[in-house]
Amino acid sequence: MPFDHNDHYHRLLLSRVPPGALTALDVGCGTGRFARELAERGLRVEALDVSEEAVAAAGTAPGVDFRVADVTAVRLPEGRYDVITCLASLHHVPFATVTALRAALAPDGVLLVLGCYRERTAADRAVSLLAVPVNAVARLSVAVRERLRGRPRPAVRAPVRPPTMSLTEVRAEADRLLPGSRVRRLLFWRYFLVFREDAAR
Repeated sequence: MPFDHNDHYHRLLLSRVPPGALTALDVGCGTGRFARELAERGLRVEALDVSEEAVAAAGTAPGVDFRVADVTAVRLPEGRYDVITCLASLHHVPFATVTALRAALAPDGVLLVLGCYRERTAADRAVSLLAVPVNAVARLSVAVRERLRGRPRPAVRAPVRPPTMSLTEVRAEADRLLPGSRVRRLLFWRYFLVFREDAAR
């Protein structure tokens, strides 16, 4: 069924895009749905993904430059982006990659991470159990709506890797590498990290 946990949180991420932002980097863009939403808000977006199939499926979109690239292997320009986003992609690379992302932020720029974490605690399992019935209802609702609209989502086999860091470890590393960042748990097996470059000064 087509319910996508990442898509569910697009509105939350968009609410944290700085007013007046002009440039964005979307890391692990997949088929480009969020990159397009950023572009529709007037941002010029560079969208990267290691999956050739996903980038091919993304096609083209006004205001978006889709590229097949590994963010750990490219040299990001320092101080360039008003907003950098990672939707369920940071756990595919070393967490320390956020250091390069931070350096690529423009003054007062924002790093937004919708991340996945490994369940290890009783609290993790409790939230997971709570999410199961809500997830089932949401999946059914979205499936019915998309079938009625006649807009099936293309199937793309993007690389998938289970997260290795617990939420506690994510918070500890964020405190160390992104001082002033905030991390909060979300319902659908995700966390939301927000870092503002001005917060570290």
